[in-house]
Amino acid sequence: MGNLKNVVLPLLLAFSLLHLPFAESVWFFNYHIHVRNDLPSRNSSPHQPNLLLHCKSKNKDIGDRPMTTGQDYTWDTKINFFRTTLFFCNARWVGHKSRIFDAFKAVRDEDRCSAYHSSCMWSVRADGIYFSYNNATWFNEYPW
Repeated sequence: MGNLKNVVLPLLLAFSLLHLPFAESVWFFNYHIHVRNDLPSRNSSPHQPNLLLHCKSKNKDIGDRPMTTGQDYTWDTKINFFRTTLFFCNARWVGHKSRIFDAFKAVRDEDRCSAYHSSCMWSVRADGIYFSYNNATWFNEYPW
């Protein structure tokens, strides 16, 4: 009887966790993070990068991405079981400003990013870093 408890109870617990409201997104949904460079291009050379973007999480370093105006950088992630998934970025506007921002934070973005193709969209602009949940309405969440 003791062995049966050791087998059945963990199975029941695992089965019940699968039916929690957030379980589907934790294990099955991919979230797409987009960061677009909408800064004004450099007068001297419009084809030279004017934004250096470095994004990473606790477990994954995406590295430096030099970006020219109009470029979009995208990556995917899933939310971990504890909903602590976090990607943060350092956006450096060459010759101007620098700002660290949370590009994906599970507890904040799980719902708001699922509204539009499971995408979190960011736009780096002259007055700050904007977020959109639908690619139409933009909010300046991180002013320079």
